Amino acid sequence: MKFKTLTMLLLTFGALHAQQTTKELVDALTLDEKIALVIGTGMNIPGLPEGNGVPQAIVGSTNNEVAGAAGTSYGIFRLDIPVVVFADGPAGIRISPTREDIPDQTFYATAFPTASSLSSSWNIALAEEVGKAFGIEGRDYGVDFLLAPALNIQRNPLGGRNFEYYSEDPVLAGMITSGFVNGVQSQGLGATIKHFVANNSETNRTALNTVVSERALREIYLRGFKIALDNSNPWAIMSSYNKINGTYASENEELLYQLLREEWGYKGFVMTDWFAGKDPVAQMKAGNDLLMPGTDAQAKAIKEAVESGALDESILDRNVMAILNAYQKTFAFKGYEPTGVTDLEGHKAIARQAATEGMVLLKNENAVLPLQPEAKIALFGSSSYETIAGGTGSGDVNKAYSVSLLEGLKNAGLNLDTELTTTYEAYMKKERAKIPPKAMFFLKDELVPEKEWTLETLNALAAKNDMAIFTLGRTSGEFQDREETGDFDLTETELTLLKNIKQTFGSKGKPVIVVLNIGGVIETASWKGLADAILLTWQPGQEAGNAITDLLTGAVTPSGKLPITFPKTLASVSSSKNFPGSVLDPNTPKPENPLQGVPSEEVYEEGIYVGYRYYDSFDVPVSYPFGFGLSYTTFEYDDLDVTFDNTIKIAFSIKNTGEYTGKEVAQVYVEASQNGLEKPLKELKAFGKTKSLNPGETQTLTFELKLKDLASYDDTKHAWVLDTGSYTILVSTDAETPKLKAVIQIDQSVISETNALLSPQKPIDLLKK
Repeated sequence: MKFKTLTMLLLTFGALHAQQTTKELVDALTLDEKIALVIGTGMNIPGLPEGNGVPQAIVGSTNNEVAGAAGTSYGIFRLDIPVVVFADGPAGIRISPTREDIPDQTFYATAFPTASSLSSSWNIALAEEVGKAFGIEGRDYGVDFLLAPALNIQRNPLGGRNFEYYSEDPVLAGMITSGFVNGVQSQGLGATIKHFVANNSETNRTALNTVVSERALREIYLRGFKIALDNSNPWAIMSSYNKINGTYASENEELLYQLLREEWGYKGFVMTDWFAGKDPVAQMKAGNDLLMPGTDAQAKAIKEAVESGALDESILDRNVMAILNAYQKTFAFKGYEPTGVTDLEGHKAIARQAATEGMVLLKNENAVLPLQPEAKIALFGSSSYETIAGGTGSGDVNKAYSVSLLEGLKNAGLNLDTELTTTYEAYMKKERAKIPPKAMFFLKDELVPEKEWTLETLNALAAKNDMAIFTLGRTSGEFQDREETGDFDLTETELTLLKNIKQTFGSKGKPVIVVLNIGGVIETASWKGLADAILLTWQPGQEAGNAITDLLTGAVTPSGKLPITFPKTLASVSSSKNFPGSVLDPNTPKPENPLQGVPSEEVYEEGIYVGYRYYDSFDVPVSYPFGFGLSYTTFEYDDLDVTFDNTIKIAFSIKNTGEYTGKEVAQVYVEASQNGLEKPLKELKAFGKTKSLNPGETQTLTFELKLKDLASYDDTKHAWVLDTGSYTILVSTDAETPKLKAVIQIDQSVISETNALLSPQKPIDLLKK
């Protein structure tokens, strides 16, 4: 912390900034100092440019500011502007667990459940509690900005970073983001929502042109960001790598200035994703205030543009002011000296609770779950022994430990077949030794392949055990999307083993429980009949095994619901015909640097019909619908009351009618009038989760919708339009199961005009009913 210590010793820091407004501070900066503030530093990756060419005489050293952080700003010695530290990640603060100057101390961060898991809780207050823990760890470890959360849409099951994203639905994504951001920033750590916008695939992402309609942008891909801004006001936004209708997001003035600043009124600052975009002068003009992590070429180009008049210095001033307005809220600017010690024990408990609330019970025939305490368990699956806490890349976390399912079951004192577990442990050790370490941190982890078993051995195991638990594991990460064969689909070995376990255990009347330890959706329709129970755990963080065991044993009643639809086949997904895009010139050589892409294009022909909006509207059957999730108890919905004036007020009661204490997620959908614009059959508009209800206990939930929440976007009018006609309010347990309904009548069309922004440069053959 050399520079921070220096700034505190100078003593003038507090007095200087107490007397100066941000504008006065900007006016005091030289051109070189302004350039230092709009380009960062930090991550040196082989094959990519290094440094940013700012004279060291005017900036503070950033070396080892926080080991393992993604980058920093430059400090300005002359004006006591300190270094600000940026760290990944969405599942936990991503920094190095060790520091050369403090060899006897560790700096592990808590690995929380991934975004798909957190959103499966449908619990905004829980997301805020998790965010607070992030804020505390960031403060204690010397971080000023968290480069999270990520709320891009899970448009296709093969998206490589879907584990970092919350949902296929922007309302759920936006509200969970809001809770998380409010929690992070309540502790003084800045949040950065990303990737703005339409970064929904990883293949060639740095050279990908996303071709998408205005309506799809407004209703699907931008809406979650707008909800997050309205409900949490994040300090920063990260622009995405991809082009949007021909223009890089970081160079897109319509996106970053006209829409974000002028129309939406955003007051924070925008940074690039690392090494994103091509033209630093265009980025400055567009309102992409901070270029990360900074290069010599960027500094030179900006200075030459100002000196030649190609870039008005007032634009640079505007960007610097936006940056400093946010920086002045940070720990660094306030002179806070991090302790290097944080509440890992307390946060471990939060991570475990979040993991349990985000698990989804997909099947439970004959109430085989929760487990009987005395049952003897045959534990199968490589991922039972190396349970996957999270995904890879910038979403990974350097954690002190990770609890496997095996360890969790042992911790709970359950009766395991120790001969089987010993065999598996030896196999895992032998096979793990064959896998070389990753060459770069962002590459996908290689999992130990599934062990094969003979029918003879399985029959013997079935004879001496009461049930089988089989864990299926998947992981993914940055710069590469998933594959259908052996990833979305089961491998031949996995499917054969599952069939044989069902044959041997099922023939003896003994249940088979499948645990899904996955970061993204997999195919389930063809094999779910082989399981008596299926528990979706996602990637539940460092407390994985303990949290899974909590659900399996009934210590916690399942309350998670799906934030994304599980389709029957990949071909039945509306975006599969164009995901992840096509290379423009097949003869283009692939860059040697794995971080660089080949010029490509992805046309969002499905338009607004993403996820359940498509399956519902086109009557496409699914394996598990959006919002689905079972419980060990049962709930009754009643007493619906809907009043409509300038707003729509909705109230209803939920009663626990079962035998277990539990929580219920209620989802409010609206079937819109089909007058005027074509619309999806229904859309999620609100949701809520009860407290923990005891058997027989009732709670009333209330919601309020504004008329604008019911509007659709008209590309031809460049306006939000609320068509006249009947609107049906559906109170549901999932997208396919309404429990209560009421109808309201809109008698007067309402139009809210916007600017014509981000229009596609060529026609799109959009999917229509």
